Amino acid sequence: MKNYLNKITKTLLTMIIVMGTNSCSDSFLEETDRYSIDSETFFNSEDDYYKALIGAYDMLQSTYVNVMLGEIASDNTLCGGESATDVIGFQQIDDMIHSPVNSNLKDIWNWMFAGVNRANFILEFQDKTDFDGKEIIIGEARFLRAYYYFELVKWFGPVPLKETRFSLGDETIIPRSPVADVYSLIEQDLLYAINNLSYVAPQTGRATKGSAQALLGKAYLYQDKFSDAAAVLESLIQNGPYDLVSDYDTIFETEGENGEESVFEVQYTDAEGAGFGCLQCSEGNVAVGFNGIRNYSGPTFDSGFSFNVPTQEVVDEFENGDIRKDVAILDIDAWSASNGATFGTGYEHTGYYNRKYIARQGDLNTGDQNLTNPNNYRAIRFADVLLMAAEALNRGSIDDTRALIYLNRVRTRAQLDDVTNTGANLTNDIAHERRVELVGEGHRFFDLVRTGKGSEIDGFSSNKNELFPIPIEEIQFANGNWSQNPGY
Repeated sequence: MKNYLNKITKTLLTMIIVMGTNSCSDSFLEETDRYSIDSETFFNSEDDYYKALIGAYDMLQSTYVNVMLGEIASDNTLCGGESATDVIGFQQIDDMIHSPVNSNLKDIWNWMFAGVNRANFILEFQDKTDFDGKEIIIGEARFLRAYYYFELVKWFGPVPLKETRFSLGDETIIPRSPVADVYSLIEQDLLYAINNLSYVAPQTGRATKGSAQALLGKAYLYQDKFSDAAAVLESLIQNGPYDLVSDYDTIFETEGENGEESVFEVQYTDAEGAGFGCLQCSEGNVAVGFNGIRNYSGPTFDSGFSFNVPTQEVVDEFENGDIRKDVAILDIDAWSASNGATFGTGYEHTGYYNRKYIARQGDLNTGDQNLTNPNNYRAIRFADVLLMAAEALNRGSIDDTRALIYLNRVRTRAQLDDVTNTGANLTNDIAHERRVELVGEGHRFFDLVRTGKGSEIDGFSSNKNELFPIPIEEIQFANGNWSQNPGY
């Protein structure tokens, strides 16, 4: 699916998007006038539905910022960058002093709702034209809507729900739906996807039955529906085609993309056309450039902007002998000393970098390495599935024996001894394992919040920072229809 998203596709997307929620919307009216594409002249063939599905997938690429901030907001990393004012929205979130006036949170809101709207466009007209295999496209569209709504509900809590396209003015009449209602729609969408998709996708990178099962299990886990989470995740473990790769070092390299451990990946390419004025227009993984080594010269890696730098605390969390440490964390001083490399130091320099997602030399970039990096984001890995299943079984007081089996599969791959604890001690072991296995992958802040441990984050205020504020513009546009999240 790396060829799924290209410059031709971008022209099409501009034509079919119906809600101006991305920063490149200035050209939208020009394009719709030029091509006269609307719901009455679209969805007349299988190809039309397929092209619209490409549009729904496309917004996944903008989730690079969700991933970065899921780490920066946590105790895993510091914001970094060039200075204390470099991407001020990131800096504020790192320090837990963010407010409703934050352009980066506004991006998450806008881009995830753009994804919802693109999926809704397909679903609104799902009955217009029939063709063989349409249930697969509809299943993928519903998976994508669930994915975007899951991002929205975990970041912002109650959000407006709609199963058709949003229109201008809806913000003044549609309420923010309770979290339970948002999750209800997510569950319905994913159950449909599970029942209509197979474990093998029509093209590499598209959603599968396994993707939907994993995301449903995660949605249940975030609601403390432990029995439901355990059931769907264990079904995936037992019946799905996934396994842990034997060599952890290969997962985050080019050759490791879309491998047997990948349950769902966000596909990126090295196509040109990105710019800092429209980062979500990039088809590359922008986080890779942000995470990169400042002013680097040496082998293996490329330079970047030194954001999202791991803390000494997370480095120390790795046990002696854990082979994942050197894959996840780049100790730049040790690397420089042994490889003759040079580098600069930025703001909040810790001496460490997120090695999973920093640019490698030879990444086949055709444009700016910091904007068009083709490194896929491993959104859901099988290791995550195993650890979620272990957590559900343990925290739900269902079966610690099975929980230990899944936990220790992950530890065995890391060349660590088995854990034998049960009860609350096992809960802590699983939380530790999630932290070191998934460091740098954007899950840490939400793992802490959903398990009631947000206070472990410096500056975190309980009953406030569990959620992020609704962008001030949205509150103003709603004209009294939406209240702000507590504390903001």
